[in-house]
Amino acid sequence: MNTDQAFDLLRDAGVTESISIQTVRRWMREGKIKYEGGNKNRKTGYIIDDTNQAFDLLKDAGITESISIQTVRRWMREGKIKYEGNGNRETGYIINDTVSKVSINDRIDQNKDEIIHRLKLKIQAQDKHIEGIEELHESAKNILIQQRDNFKKEVVILKNEKSKLQNETKDLLKENIELRNELIKVKENKRDNYNDSNNQSNDYSEKLGLAKMASNKDVLAEYKGLLKITHPDHDGNAKVFHYIKTDYDNFRKFIKGK
Repeated sequence: MNTDQAFDLLRDAGVTESISIQTVRRWMREGKIKYEGGNKNRKTGYIIDDTNQAFDLLKDAGITESISIQTVRRWMREGKIKYEGNGNRETGYIINDTVSKVSINDRIDQNKDEIIHRLKLKIQAQDKHIEGIEELHESAKNILIQQRDNFKKEVVILKNEKSKLQNETKDLLKENIELRNELIKVKENKRDNYNDSNNQSNDYSEKLGLAKMASNKDVLAEYKGLLKITHPDHDGNAKVFHYIKTDYDNFRKFIKGK
């Protein structure tokens, strides 16, 4: 095989022109090409001794094994390879007609076994990946179930607290109503006894529910307590507060006028 044939072989196998030129030059230096080709009139075809030589050439040129197999098959069909090898390949590319032969089918079978082995490994890796995803899914599902149960418990607790607060609010409103009713009674007693000037001091004491002999200091203290309770700022009744405040002011005037 000469340089022209080697160059055409590499170009036909898909190797770029620049890499083909570099490879042919290297084969010339290594003595793997018998002689240089003609000047400008290269033969269009080339004959390779056997499939072993073809595989070695393509491998040394950097072509992958799968592409090499397809290329060698095509060259066999096109008659560019004289015959198949039998598995005992020599190290050099220049071989005689007595070179040992290898079966291309053996290479293909070996390649198939390797591809099947790689596919099995890939399937195993994918199965492990799927198992990992399933475990993550199961873990996430359990977490969501637990969160849902906790949420339901919190909802029940909040409902109970709401019911408790509603009951407490009702009790407070009831107490507030009772207190307002008491204050209204105080006001009504005040109206009934307000004009009795001779017993005015006793009237104040009676309206407040104090003893008739209660001191002015006790009366004032009682009024202040009622004012504090009925003050609007403390959710008291503004009208009741006004009535008590009026009584309180009148009582102070009464004390000062004595």
